[in-house]
Formats: sequence, structure tokens, C-alpha cells
Amino acid sequence: MQKAAQYGSASVHRVIDIDPFTLPLPFLFPGASIEALGDAAGKLDGTHVDVANSGVHLAVQSHLIRFAGKTILLDACVGEHKPRPARPAWHQRSDSPYLANLAACGCTPDDIDIVMCTHLHTDHIGWNTRLVSGQWVPTFAKARYLVSQTELDLTTKEATERPEANHGSYQDSVLPIVERGLFDVVNGGDMIVDGATILPLPGHTAGQIGLELASGGSSNTVFCGDAIHSPVQVYQPQWTSAFCQNAPQAIATRAALLARAVAEDLTLVPAHLRATHMHIRETKTGLMPVFDI
Repeated sequence: MQKAAQYGSASVHRVIDIDPFTLPLPFLFPGASIEALGDAAGKLDGTHVDVANSGVHLAVQSHLIRFAGKTILLDACVGEHKPRPARPAWHQRSDSPYLANLAACGCTPDDIDIVMCTHLHTDHIGWNTRLVSGQWVPTFAKARYLVSQTELDLTTKEATERPEANHGSYQDSVLPIVERGLFDVVNGGDMIVDGATILPLPGHTAGQIGLELASGGSSNTVFCGDAIHSPVQVYQPQWTSAFCQNAPQAIATRAALLARAVAEDLTLVPAHLRATHMHIRETKTGLMPVFDI
């Protein structure tokens, strides 16, 4: 069985769907350059950036959290058999390793109690459903799916106005969950299980949420979705992704989160991090991430 990271009483596995998922740095962060990272580029090269080709390495993954007697799946990646022609690597995928990787963590889809959607972008909701006899059905049939009201409302409105929005993923990965009444709406400050609290993280999307665990470890652990896409944003927190809906708000949310991480020694787990977690340290020249691979 794959080894879990341990945060106090919480155990966490990374369930990989695609790794690495590499994007050109100037595409992901418009206006950014490898040169602007300075010495940090060399520190991140290989795992988090590709210096030679000006790329950013991400992972598309879920985080499987066992805590307080519940099994929580945080985000559900790309999925299979879904029409995504604008991104060929995702288009009509089959035979992906995701469910096998979940099984390697000692978990089946029916073991999941809660599927938490930090936000409803295509690469975070694909495995919400799977294709069975021509119908999209919940992959995690015994789970409740959590999302913020703002995120659900705005995504529904956008899909109504533009069905092709977000690669058309509303129709195959959100609507089937809505129609079966499996979504539970959560708000900032809600405790989904004892010691696990919803954290508002607006900016990337208006309704993005994270999860903060007070698990009895040396510090709280924050699963922060796409508030931080890559460790390059620790060195350059003003770099905002091309996919963020509100750039100034995303920057403000990230700055506040990083400041908390320094002050409280938070353990940060961004959705796409190619490491178990990171801590943030303040140096004479600015902030830097410290990883546990």
C-alpha cells in the first residue's frame, strides 16, 4: 500500500491522475519569466519548473484524507471518456491510472464519505462521475459532495449562458451530481468533521474554498486548492494564473495565506503541488518554500 503522510491524527495520500502536467510558464502566468525567478529557478528546477524550456511542472491529483473517522477526497481531477477537444491529452481518456492509484491507497470509490470540490474547474471535478451504459453516474456513489454556494451558483449560470464553458464539464461532471441531490453547500467556517474547517479562498474563482485541519500535529494543515498553483508563486506572489477569475483578489488571498503560513507555521498543500506539502519561511530576500517530497 502507498505510504501516507501523517499530520497528527490525519493521514493523507496523493492520488495521482496526471504527473507531470507541464505548462509553459508565460502561458500559466502571463508576463512571467524564468529569469525573474533568479536563483529560485535553480532550486525549483526538475520537480517544479523546467528551466531549459521555461515550463512549470504541476500534478493533477486528489488528496485522500482520513480524519475523524471519515474518508474525504479533495478534488477529483480530469476523469475519463469526457469530451475535452481543446485539451487533447484530456479528450476521451481511457485506461488512466487514477482508480488503481486510489486502490493503492487502500481505498475504493465506495469507501469515500465526502468529496470536497475546492472549485468547479474541469481538472478538479472529472472523476465526480464516470460513464456507465451511456450515462454519467457518480463515481463515489455513497459520498456527499461539498461545494460553496457561490461556486455552484456561478458555475451553473455560466454553463446556462455558455454550455461550452469550462470545457463543457458542467454537463458531465456537475449536473449529474446536482440532479441526484448529492451536493451539500458549505460556507466559510463550517466544520465538516470535528477539526476540519472550510476556509474561503476567493480569487481563482469567486467561490473557491480550502480545508483547514486541526489534527493535533505541530501545526494546522491547509489544503488550499488553486490559491497557490506552484511554488514559483511563493517567490513571486503577484504572479496570477491565466485561469484566475479575479486577479487582484487572487493575489490578496495568496498574500494573506502566505503571511499566515509564516506566522503560524502552517503546513500548506496546494492542489497541484508535486510534493507532499510545503512550509513557508521568511528570509532577508523574501519568502521561500520548504518541501517534504
